[in-house]
Amino acid sequence: MNENPLVSVIVLNYNAGELLLNCIESIKKSAYKNLEIIVVDNISTDKSQETCKEKYPDITLIQNNENFGYCEGNNIGIREAKGDYIIILNPDTIVESNWIEELISAYNKFGEGLYQPKILSLDKTEILQSTGNMLHIFGFGFARDKGKNDNLIKTDIEKIGYASGTCLFTSKEVLDKIGLLDSFLFLYHDDLDLGWRAAQLGINSFYVPNSIIYHAESYSLKWSAKKFYWLERNRKYCLLTHYSKKTYAKMLPSLLLVDFFVWFFYLSKGFVGAKIKADLDILRNKKSIEKKYQELESKKIVPDEELVKKFPDEIFVPVDVTEGSVNRRFNSILLRLSKKAKKSILS
Repeated sequence: MNENPLVSVIVLNYNAGELLLNCIESIKKSAYKNLEIIVVDNISTDKSQETCKEKYPDITLIQNNENFGYCEGNNIGIREAKGDYIIILNPDTIVESNWIEELISAYNKFGEGLYQPKILSLDKTEILQSTGNMLHIFGFGFARDKGKNDNLIKTDIEKIGYASGTCLFTSKEVLDKIGLLDSFLFLYHDDLDLGWRAAQLGINSFYVPNSIIYHAESYSLKWSAKKFYWLERNRKYCLLTHYSKKTYAKMLPSLLLVDFFVWFFYLSKGFVGAKIKADLDILRNKKSIEKKYQELESKKIVPDEELVKKFPDEIFVPVDVTEGSVNRRFNSILLRLSKKAKKSILS
């Protein structure tokens, strides 16, 4: 790649309002100037996309005629992108001026991979949202250090489970190898799925602490029954498509126990309907799940056993999702079940 490669920044919009304008303005203040900004709009009704195009006529605006969700919406932008590098960026973010240089520098040092910056809260800029996302053996994804104060002085680039879809940086070359976002997922766990698929091909994910962005988080769904439906449905989908049938069979007793506790969690939140809907949706889509499974198995280079060894045994649950005491109990159970599942897989 040349010394000053074109970077395509894709911002998917769905009624983001003023947040979108602030996001584009901050991108335009980036120290790195060889950029193309592509705004993909999933039929917003607040006209934020039109206001944005009027204010910044040099951006590329792609107006979808239906809501394609996060995955296919971003894929439309990626297919249009001309850059050597691709950045997927949420519209409810503000970026620091040197964010792109730091990401390119990390890519030049560590090579093919998926990269994410340090993500801080837009409202409380001293509070962390993610120092890298991690993948758990039972398909849960979580952001490290979420809700903690940003008093971390570590500046080392680290390997992580997967790069956050809030801001994901990679090259066109890497996406050609991994494939685009899985449109079946629609939204949530799309970044987990992409990072897992990359890991199966020996492509790592990295956290770049000197690249910094600020994120409003879940401006559309917050913590709702709808969000929990997507999270649970897509977690099940990833388990069924990413693990070999042999691995899945070995960990099935633990998976069934985890499912029991997930039922209990959804019951405590009043989201039983979302859990039922998620499970039924998986049953309804058995054929397409099997097709995706076969596709991923045929491409897999790194076996499940190698990846599972690196998965953490506990998950980090933010305090706004569940109380500390419930979280501790859940994690102590998860810890035992995770170790049991790993032992079964590795035996």
